Amino acid sequence: MALMITDECINCDVCEPECPNDAIFMGAEIYEIHPEKCTECIGHFDEPQCVQVCPVACIPVNPERVESRETLWRKFHRLQMAAGRGSTGA
Repeated sequence: MALMITDECINCDVCEPECPNDAIFMGAEIYEIHPEKCTECIGHFDEPQCVQVCPVACIPVNPERVESRETLWRKFHRLQMAAGRGSTGA
């Protein structure tokens, strides 16, 4: 499951630096999440950090990008290998 940021976003800038995968970026009007990079923080943290810090609770699971925990782990490992970090994680 990749997360998404809804139009309730107030552009407070707290989510973007919390993302360990650099999946969050400023879009045309609000922050957005690259679904190819979002692992819901699997491999880094127990819970999605952007969701934890969001003051308006505007970061739900994207219903169009439902992925299993196993799929998210594979994505995490792929991202780590692409970044040259090898195989790390919890």
